[in-house]
Amino acid sequence: MVLVTFGVGLSACGGGSPQAAWQSPGASGAAGQPAAQSPSASPAPSGKPVHVRLYQKDGTTYGVGMPIIAYLSGSITSAKDFAAATQVTVNGAPAEGSWYFQKSAIYEGYPLEAHYRPAEFWPAHASIHMDLSAKGRSAGPGLVFDNSLTMDVKTGPANIGKVDGKTLRMVVTSDGNQVFDFPVSLGKASTPTFNGTKVVMGKSAVERMVGDGYDEKVPWSVRITNSGEYVHSASWNGGNIGQRSTSHGCTNLTEANAKSYFDFAQVGDPITYTDTGGPTMPTWDGYGDWNVPWTTWQGGGTVPSNK
Repeated sequence: MVLVTFGVGLSACGGGSPQAAWQSPGASGAAGQPAAQSPSASPAPSGKPVHVRLYQKDGTTYGVGMPIIAYLSGSITSAKDFAAATQVTVNGAPAEGSWYFQKSAIYEGYPLEAHYRPAEFWPAHASIHMDLSAKGRSAGPGLVFDNSLTMDVKTGPANIGKVDGKTLRMVVTSDGNQVFDFPVSLGKASTPTFNGTKVVMGKSAVERMVGDGYDEKVPWSVRITNSGEYVHSASWNGGNIGQRSTSHGCTNLTEANAKSYFDFAQVGDPITYTDTGGPTMPTWDGYGDWNVPWTTWQGGGTVPSNK
């Protein structure tokens, strides 16, 4: 199990509306950071170079909902060669997946990001290898990819969370077996929690959350959106947990339950929310990849896959 535990952070606990984009702390190449990739020593191709970096770090284990994320140093206009250069295997067998392009949410200097995923969650306890032989291929008129990459990561157990806004329960299974059934309080009507599938982005033993009328150091915080949704301890809201939704958009748990989930969760674990009263989480607000229908995903997003 991967524990990405940060120090005291600064965020706003918010749901249903975008806030400041998350900047994950730590040096480049650390877990949860784009790992630096060196271009080949061969002569640079003609055209303006576009460099690719990966979010994933070789040898790391992620949850089954984690997309492969590539950051691109230029806004490419053609994805056809990039897709053709991609070979992904799961336990040695070819994977059927697709890239989806969107404006980069968090990584400065790389204006475009591409997410790769299959139609359904990755299999649990699997080895995933990617060979991206992009160097020298076209990224559109006057643009050429200047490096190639490989990646080797694993998936852990299939930790699947489901949060029901009607029953105010959070049920978590691992490889099909129920491990938790927690009461929760979600976002109130004015700050509703997003519906849809979110993915664990990181964890903080203590996260400073600042918003309208509050400034709190919150323990056992598991981040699930860029805009500030967490699953976290909310001892001050104990009377409402399991009874009514009164938060600023986060998923409130008792301190004991929050600690249990914090210790259990791994980056990449999916959590699906229903009946929260809020809109569906946008793809750019964290890892909202699974909220895009597969046929739409295959279209490629901001860079159509057939161009």
